[in-house]
Amino acid sequence: MNMREIQKMQQKLMKMQEDLESSLFTGTAGGGAVTITMTGKYEITEVKVDPEAFSADDIEELEVMVKAAAKDAHDRVTDAQQKLVNSATGGMKIPGLF
Repeated sequence: MNMREIQKMQQKLMKMQEDLESSLFTGTAGGGAVTITMTGKYEITEVKVDPEAFSADDIEELEVMVKAAAKDAHDRVTDAQQKLVNSATGGMKIPGLF
């Protein structure tokens, strides 16, 4: 791989990373009772709780579902980052990338 090809790949990867960071990923728990939306930078932008799904007595269950929905969204961002790196590098391991 020559220097021009490496620079081209770096530019492509940077553009793909920018696109990923501006994308939104949604994680859910409890069949949609809790929904968390996160950017590709792992920033939570929205939390929705279906009030019909919980009563004041269910607060512990709600807390568990919020954590589960956040993990789901986090895992979706991580998967997207892995796919981005694999597609940009053709599966090659390049030191310093993620």
